[in-house]
Order: sequence, then structure tokens, then C-alpha cells
Amino acid sequence: MQNSSLKTQKFILKLFPEIMIKGSSAKRQMVGQLYTNLMSILERIDADIKVRKFSDKIEVVSPVGVLPEVRQRLLDTSGIEQILEALQFDNMDTLDKIKVKVGELVADSLEGKTFVVRAKRTGKHSFNSVELERTVGGYLLAHSKAKNVDLKNAELTIQMELIESQLNVITAKYKGLSGFPIGTQGDILSLMSGGFDSTVASYLTMKRGIKTHFVFFNLGGNAHEIGVKQVALYLWNKFGSSHKVKFISVPFDDVIEEIFRSTPPTYMGVTLKRLMLMASEKIADEMEIDALLTGESVAQVSSQTLRNLALIDKVSNKLILRPLSTMNKPEIISIANEIGTRQFAESMPEYCGVISQNPITHGSFKRMEKVAQKFDYDVLNKAVNDAQHIYVHDIVEDINKLAAVEVVNDLNADFIVIDIRAEEECVETSCETIKIPFHQLKKEFKTLDTSKEYLLYCDKGIMSQLHAQYLRDELKCTNVRVYRPTQSS
Repeated sequence: MQNSSLKTQKFILKLFPEIMIKGSSAKRQMVGQLYTNLMSILERIDADIKVRKFSDKIEVVSPVGVLPEVRQRLLDTSGIEQILEALQFDNMDTLDKIKVKVGELVADSLEGKTFVVRAKRTGKHSFNSVELERTVGGYLLAHSKAKNVDLKNAELTIQMELIESQLNVITAKYKGLSGFPIGTQGDILSLMSGGFDSTVASYLTMKRGIKTHFVFFNLGGNAHEIGVKQVALYLWNKFGSSHKVKFISVPFDDVIEEIFRSTPPTYMGVTLKRLMLMASEKIADEMEIDALLTGESVAQVSSQTLRNLALIDKVSNKLILRPLSTMNKPEIISIANEIGTRQFAESMPEYCGVISQNPITHGSFKRMEKVAQKFDYDVLNKAVNDAQHIYVHDIVEDINKLAAVEVVNDLNADFIVIDIRAEEECVETSCETIKIPFHQLKKEFKTLDTSKEYLLYCDKGIMSQLHAQYLRDELKCTNVRVYRPTQSS
């Protein structure tokens, strides 16, 4: 169903059903927030995109040239249940005009197929919806090579909406993200490690309409921080870019040292989680945030038994959400795969600041209290005071300043460029270029000729900085740098 002469395309956005059953005030506020979110997101794509708000839907009219990007942004915006792609025609005030226009659009696609016409009508007309469907259906049957009309099991459904004299012919349907619009359910601070669990948990709260900030406890230096920042940036850009959110990095190396000094090995894991919650609560208080978010799942590791989670929660008065608490790992990985964070999590360098020997699975409240008294909390307070706060949208610039790996802008024949992007395409350069996706780099780099000089390449320099830092820090590879071509003016 094509019309190459059209310069714009309409999207009709059906709202999440839980929005529709709210009281009039709450519903109005949520629809208004979704409208504001869409305006913020879409104006960055094209200033000519139009957004119109109605009580039960939102319409977006987009220039044809940016349709793929607009469509994807709508699919990733919470609060939308269904996205209908439609062709809009005005002055369709008679049945004759409507049937002819629909025939022009769909007749060729009906050859040899059964079909049915479904119409919704709003406004005052001399005909009802059933008459509209019968008239258009009869015209299509007479003016095409369709097999027949089939009301129950049609191969093609011709769907249209008539609003007064405006005809919308639906050309495609997509399942939306659902959930509530971000900004309608308050703020939360997510304890972000960059692995499967914390990223999926953060996605779920964003989908539920919660403005999700990130706090990261740095146990592994620059490479660890860069890795987690890139995941936070990905999640924000894909699902939450309608709002400014913060990324807080807390240096935890001295805290780890103090845990080793003061804590029995069996209680180190639980102690670390307690201290992270305590630090998060202090930061959340400063930000006037009422709730904390973790990716913990019951019994996944020793610190996540019910007893140990109770020991951990005892240090905080905040509401703590654990949306993954009853999920198993395959379920979590499946969601990570769907939302695009799986490869980030799989390639995240492994840092373990505290390795518990024979960790407790059913800790004692009395013993925990005695263990906690031996910890010097000035160390924790200093870590919180030294925390770095930035907005997530500033992460690209921040990572470029943070990374210690040398950046090369101009190539010569001595270099080998490694394109680490996940896509199949490979960057073209003036020197030798090979393709190793970032999630295979740790394994494949060990097989390369150590006498050569390698430059890692990705689109924005974030992934290449992370993995170059990791290869240098963990694998002691001194023959790796980052390639960032000079931007042409």
C-alpha cells in the first residue's frame, strides 16, 4: 500500500490501557506528559514533525525522509500501547470519494486474496460504519482482482478511520512499549553495575514511567566506569531521553580496603551490598529521591537469599524496588536480548572487589550488627563526598576526557584498524582494517600478531575507549589505541 507522492506520514498512537482507566485528572496529566515527552524526543529528529494531542490518542505527522527514525523512537517510548501507521486524506466527505481513494491505494495488493474492510467513524455523517465498510468492500471487489470478501478469516484487512471528513487508511500496526509516560511516576536511583540484572531492572522502571537515575560504585578503575557509563547512555538514549537524568560515580576502592580490614570473609559480600545501599540513600536524600532500585533476584547468589536481603535492607529507610526478584536468569537475559543490552553485559569486564570465602547464605542479625560496628564509616562518607555527578547526556564528552588511552586521528600504513561495532559493515580506511565485534574482542585479540599496532574503532568512541582500556589494564597489551577520524567540516 504505497503512495509515493505523499511527503508526510501519520502515526496514530493508542494509549496504554492503564492510562485510559484512570480518573479524568490523572488521565489528562499522563496524556499531557506523553505529549511533552514526544515533543522533546521528536524535535531533535526534525523540527517539521507535528504532534497533536487528543483525549484518547496522540497523532504524529512526520516527513517521509525521517520515517524509520521516528518509527523507532515511538516504539521505544513508554505510554504507547499500539502504533498505527496511516495515510491521511482530507475532504473525504462522501462514500464515493472514500471508496475511490481506498481503491487507488489497495486494489493492486488484493489480487488473488480474500479481504475484509474494517472502519471506525467519528463525527456526523449520512451513513454509519457498517454502510461505510460495505460500500468500500463492494467497490474493491468490483474494481480489483480480489478472490472474495471473508468476514472471519480474511488474508488482508483494510482498516480505516473516518474523523469528520478526514480519512486515515491504516498501512501498518506495531506493538508499542506500553507502560506509563516517563515523568508520571516520580524518580528512582538505580544501583547500576552494567551487567544483565541492573540494566534490565532499570529498563523496567523506565518503562513503568519512573525517571531513572544511575549510581555506580567503581571497583575497577576507568575501564569499569566507561563500561557502565556506555550502558547507562544506551538505556537513556533508547528509552528515557525525554528527561535529564544523572549518573553518579562513587569511588569505592577505599571502602573495599576497609571491608577487608574490618569484616570477616563470610560477611564481606553482604557488607558490601549494605554499604552500597547506605551510600545510595545518602545520594538519594541529596537528590530528594524516595526510592532505590536494584537488580537482585532471590537466591541468584549468596547475598540474595531472603535472609541476606533482609540484612541488607535493614541499613536503609528508603523504598527499595527489586523488579527481578522472582525472575530466573534466562528470563532476565531474554529481556536484555530484546532491549539490546545483552552484548554490553556480556562484554563488561569482570571486576570483583570482594571475594567472600564460604559466604553466608543465612546471616545472623546479631552477628551482622557486631560486624558492622567495626567498620569505619568515615571512609564511606568520604566516598560519597567524592562522588562525581554528571548528566547522562554529557557522558560522551565525559568519557572522552576520562579515558587515558591515546586517540589517533590520522592513519599510516603501520596501523591495523579493528572495527569493533556489532554491525556487519566494516569501516573503510587507508590502512589494513579487520572486523572483530566488541563482544568477541577479548578472545580474538590474544590471537593477533603482537608486533603490530592496533587501533579500535566504533561510531562515537565509547566502546573503543572501554575495550582499549580493558586490553591495556587486564591483558597488559601496550599495542592498542583508539581511532577517531577527524570530522570533516
